[in-house]
Amino acid sequence: MTYSGDTRVGGPADVRDLAELTISKLAVGRMDNNAYLLRCKRTGEAVLIDAAAEADRIVDLVGDGGLARVITTHRHPDHWQALAEVVGVTGARTVAHPSDGDHLPVSVDDPVEHGADVPVGECALRVIHLRGHTPGSIALRYDDPDGGTHLFTGDSLFPGGVGKTWSDADFRSLLGDVEERVFAEMDDRTWVYPGHGKDTTLGAERPHLDEWRQRGW
Repeated sequence: MTYSGDTRVGGPADVRDLAELTISKLAVGRMDNNAYLLRCKRTGEAVLIDAAAEADRIVDLVGDGGLARVITTHRHPDHWQALAEVVGVTGARTVAHPSDGDHLPVSVDDPVEHGADVPVGECALRVIHLRGHTPGSIALRYDDPDGGTHLFTGDSLFPGGVGKTWSDADFRSLLGDVEERVFAEMDDRTWVYPGHGKDTTLGAERPHLDEWRQRGW
């Protein structure tokens, strides 16, 4: 089946089968959050991006294969409501940027800074610090060996714009980081998996960067 990224709360996960990695996208909670389970095909090791809500559904998605790590993209509670329960059930290690780690309900086992790699078995996710939505917001980049880049952006980039900010300085910081660390570094084929709602690509969003800058959000 073809992956679309169009999921609904209460519905099944949408699964994308890459050369060395499987990506499962699950919509959870009252705010239509996305939780992403990534599993290395060679080793079976799995990593979850954002234990947002509905721990029982996330644990069911993990299944018998186990869970090595949970990465939290940022400090806002709608992205970690299920974190303590998922970690308690699976024994997974916790990963987050240190600027947001103290705001999570569990301690962070593996603090990560910009440029760090988080293993998923024999695959790896590159940490991209995108400052503005929160001080420690991060995105995760996966480069498929068969071509194509996959970017998990939390609440820093969506179809139609960057994430919400609460001051002009924060907006300029976030837009600057998104331009320099995302659009300048990755091509238009890059697939964007946001923290809420539908997916997009950098090619679909790139023509609108000036518009975002002018409108200020």
